[in-house]
Order: sequence, then structure tokens, then C-alpha cells
Amino acid sequence: MSNQQIAPHQGATDLGSAGTIEVELADDGIVEVVLPVCSEVRAPEAQAAAAVVRAMSDGRKRPVLMTLTGVLDINDGARAVYAAAETVSAFALVGETPVDRVLAHFLLRATPESIPARFFASEAAAREWLAGYL
Repeated sequence: MSNQQIAPHQGATDLGSAGTIEVELADDGIVEVVLPVCSEVRAPEAQAAAAVVRAMSDGRKRPVLMTLTGVLDINDGARAVYAAAETVSAFALVGETPVDRVLAHFLLRATPESIPARFFASEAAAREWLAGYL
């Protein structure tokens, strides 16, 4: 597994170690993106994370598991970056709260119809679904 952390830009909420977007290529081939808790995700962070996902994908389309539990906001710029994902075969968004579900559906509405995308309350269910897009 390889792991990258993307530091937030100057205007983002930074709560120490919670203030980074973590991107990891799991052993099963799924790219895991964990958005920072108690943060506002903006375009610069999203662009940096997308660049890491592209590098980890090594020219292949891979499924992405994005955890957004506890995120305060995802702005339109970040939404546009995630919607333009070039190396994603499928998106599974995982969250725990009603606010997480609202943010996930905000992102899902921007996802191109050519990329399967769903919200899950369980990481295990998300991984099982994503396995079909490896």
C-alpha cells in the first residue's frame, strides 16, 4: 500500500492531523480517499488529491472509496474536481450521519453518468460493491 497526505490550502479548516486528505492505494486495488473531519474541502485540496489518485492509478481506471464522515462542507470547486475524475471506474461515498448523506448526494449529482456512484453507510458494503469495478 502507498499512502499520501494532502495538506489543506490556507483558507481551509485545519485541525492538526485531521486537516489532511489521505489517499491510499489498498492491496485490493481500490483507491481510498479520506476527507478530513471538521473541514471545508475546497478546489485546491481536491485538485491535489485528484493528482495523487491519477498517479496511483498508473494509467488504469480504478474504483475509489471516499470517506466523508464529519466533513463540514465541500464547495462547488471541489465538487467540479471530483466530477471530472478521469481515472475512476466507480465512486463509493461512505458516511455515517445525515449531513454526510447530504454532502454525498451533492457530489453524486455532479458525477458523470458514465461513472457508477453510490452512497453507503458501511465501508464493507461499499468495498463489496466496488470490487465489481476493479
